Amino acid sequence: MQRSHTIRIWAIPLAIASTFLLLDQATKWWVVQTLGPETMARSIALPGGVVRLVYSHNTGVAFSMFQGHPELLTVAALCIVAGAIYFYTAHLDHHQTLIQASMGLIMGGAFGNLIDRIRLGYVVDFISVGWFPIFNVADSAITIGAVLLIYQFLREDLAERRARKHETLTSQ
Repeated sequence: MQRSHTIRIWAIPLAIASTFLLLDQATKWWVVQTLGPETMARSIALPGGVVRLVYSHNTGVAFSMFQGHPELLTVAALCIVAGAIYFYTAHLDHHQTLIQASMGLIMGGAFGNLIDRIRLGYVVDFISVGWFPIFNVADSAITIGAVLLIYQFLREDLAERRARKHETLTSQ
């Protein structure tokens, strides 16, 4: 019984994490092969002209913040992943598909950037959108996962408030 429960709560997050980890690493490999070895030397404009692909090194965290502290950021990333896994198993309703998907996106993105940090000492970024800091598939997965998680929390909070309001109105 315990094993099937564990498989059930981790199947979706691990499938999504694996997919985004592979997608992240494959796109980074392609960018290095296509636009490297020098950073910011060449770019590819995508249709519409708003998005460009450009090879960049990021020694900071998502969206190039906190540059120049790779060892500290690697330890922090490991702690965040461990904390997310603990929070998922101990405090979230891990039977909800949206929460499972959020966890998969966050884990896949975190591990994608962590692999770069450990292997290279920096993260490969390559998506440039206007004035916004350059980012990658992993950053996108983490951001989308966090937004979905916040959305789920807000949705649950709103449902709880409506239920309390309904109880108050019906008990009067």
